[in-house]
Amino acid sequence: MDSEAAADFSKTLTTRHKCPACYKQYKKKGHLVEHMKISNHSVHEPRCGVCQKHCKSFESLREHVIGPLPKAICSKIFSEQGCDLCLRVFDSPSSLSEHKRSCCVSPPTPIGTVKMLYSDSNFVNQNCRVPEAIAIDCEMVGGGSDGSLDLCASVCLIDEDENVILHTYVRPQIPITTYRFEITGLTEEHLRDALPLNVVREKILQILYNAEPTGRERLNGGKARLLVGHALEHDLDCLGMTYPDHLLRDSAKYYPLMKTNLVSHSLKYLIRTYLGYDIQAGVHDPYEDCVSVMRLYKRMRSLNHQQDGIEISTAAYHSQNTISNYGSFKAEELEQMTADELYEISQPNYRCWCLDSK
Repeated sequence: MDSEAAADFSKTLTTRHKCPACYKQYKKKGHLVEHMKISNHSVHEPRCGVCQKHCKSFESLREHVIGPLPKAICSKIFSEQGCDLCLRVFDSPSSLSEHKRSCCVSPPTPIGTVKMLYSDSNFVNQNCRVPEAIAIDCEMVGGGSDGSLDLCASVCLIDEDENVILHTYVRPQIPITTYRFEITGLTEEHLRDALPLNVVREKILQILYNAEPTGRERLNGGKARLLVGHALEHDLDCLGMTYPDHLLRDSAKYYPLMKTNLVSHSLKYLIRTYLGYDIQAGVHDPYEDCVSVMRLYKRMRSLNHQQDGIEISTAAYHSQNTISNYGSFKAEELEQMTADELYEISQPNYRCWCLDSK
């Protein structure tokens, strides 16, 4: 083998195809292509403010900069110039100090569940500006022979400005076995004059659909609002109602806020980790949870992701999940693309909340 051939052979052995997002390296171009197909890299992924590496979730990013085995250079710079809440890196310690004054917010003042302030046990603020998003939280009592059946006993809805739209006790349709007083703070007296579940459900639907027919969703030109919450499926099930999936913003199912194995964090953990204060220390207050999950949603929505690469289609914009662009190319065409070109056609497998502000 002559020297030129030997050099080419050596180059072949040492060539690595590097992912431009997560920096993983592969010996074969086909392996990089397969990685890009399933990784769903995009500008919407959390990324390190130091090395710009993409991470699947904020938990992964947190491990990258302040975990048990962080990347050394990133950890060093982050410890001096990084925000532990939003995980952004700033130009200087002074910029970081100024940022922290607004990033760490004070907990909401609970309005309590001991006795509603409204004479008819409910409140609908008819003069409130109807917002783009509404947060909901329900408190459950127990039904059934062993008290394990969740029954909605109180519900709260707030707007983006943290104004109460609806706050009411709810009378379940079946007998209550246990009031779960240690968690709910509710007793038989609280629910004595409560509104029936079907009445509360109709009020909520009227608010969410902005008094339009429920069949006219915003996707088709209607005025239905985004519904924000944590484990929304649970709340909706207890209320006996459904709502269009593309209008739900659930912090328990939002990929960037989930664990690396796609298991949900508790709302209590998310608020302490991303907003910097504690909730649910004693009796759960639906107003406190509503305000907290709305703040979390607005923080995620306000993230400024550079909108480069392939434009997201209208259908994908209204969907929780986007569709990969790789299927429109043949295998040999993909292998001819550079790593950067493969990244440009990659799309996320979830609908980023930053799109709600577009």
